Amino acid sequence: MNTTRAKQIYESDETISVMLDGDSVWIEHVDEANGMATVQVSSIPVTTKTVSCDRLQEQSH
Repeated sequence: MNTTRAKQIYESDETISVMLDGDSVWIEHVDEANGMATVQVSSIPVTTKTVSCDRLQEQSH
């Protein structure tokens, strides 16, 4: 996904499913200047990763 959409999901009041490499993640921060997002892996809540926004995929319901 693009950085703008990642920021929209981060700021949304809705719960929007986002995937990273097959794992469900929560977006914790979006660095718009660098196109990066810090995410928390749902299956391992203490694990955070900083990845390029283009690696994130929004799941449609």
